[in-house]
Parts: sequence; structure tokens; C-alpha cells
Amino acid sequence: MPKATFAAGCFWGVEATFQKVEGVLSTRVGYTGGTLAVPTYEDVCSGRTGHAEAIEITYDSSMVSYEELLDIFWKMHDPTTPNRQGPDIGSQYRSAVFYHDEQQKLAAEQSKEKLDKSGEYKRPVVTEITEAGPFYPAEDYHQKYLEKRGRSSCGF
Repeated sequence: MPKATFAAGCFWGVEATFQKVEGVLSTRVGYTGGTLAVPTYEDVCSGRTGHAEAIEITYDSSMVSYEELLDIFWKMHDPTTPNRQGPDIGSQYRSAVFYHDEQQKLAAEQSKEKLDKSGEYKRPVVTEITEAGPFYPAEDYHQKYLEKRGRSSCGF
């Protein structure tokens, strides 16, 4: 099954959104895009590792397409704010698409360009599109964090 990896701020809310999508088989939150091997939450929060809080999605492409996942990704956050989502500030909260193959790269680039030209935002879309590297799962207490607490969103 294919994977998709996105960063759109606090990974708890991103995970909660994608868990509701028909065709998403599993999700896990973690860290990617940085330089430190096997980072901890504290490492990433320091802002010195280069990692983003991200979600790795395994999905059934016969039920949901990568393009549909991109559409959800764009709508769930503000892709015009560098290193910030809501009250969360820092490079770990940046907007990013981590592509797993050339088809995903092309789809992400086209989707970003279309959104940027749509006029939906007054500022340019700053989302980075980067090849997926190692994905380090976050600590167990972060996995399905909101679900474990009976919440559906981060509340901001």
C-alpha cells in the first residue's frame, strides 16, 4: 500500500483529520525532514534538528487518491505561514509535503501551483515539497493522542 507524508503544524490535529478519511488504512505521527537520527519530541521541540512534526499515512489508492489527500492537506492548515500554524511557532510546525516517488512529487507541485494561482490566499503558498527521508515515529503517547483523550481537534 502507498504512503503519504505531510507536515501541517501540530501532528495531533493532522492525524485526527486524516483518520476520518475513507481509504486511509493507518496513520502514525512522527518526525522527518531533519538531520538528527532517532530524535525525541524534546529534540524536535528545540528547533535544532530540522525535523517537522509530520504524519505518515498508509492508504488504499483504490479508495482515495493521493490528489484527494493533497486536497485535504491544503484545507486543514494555512500553507502561507512559514514555520507557524495557529499558536505553534517554529520550523517543526512548517507546512511540507514529503513525496515518496516522482508521481507524488509532480502531483504535489501541480497542486501547490494551482492553489497559489487560485487567489484563495493573499500571500504566496510557502509549503516545501521535499523527497521523503527517514520517518521516525513519535513516542507512543503521541500516537492517536486526541482519540485517546476523546477529542477530535486541538481546539485552536
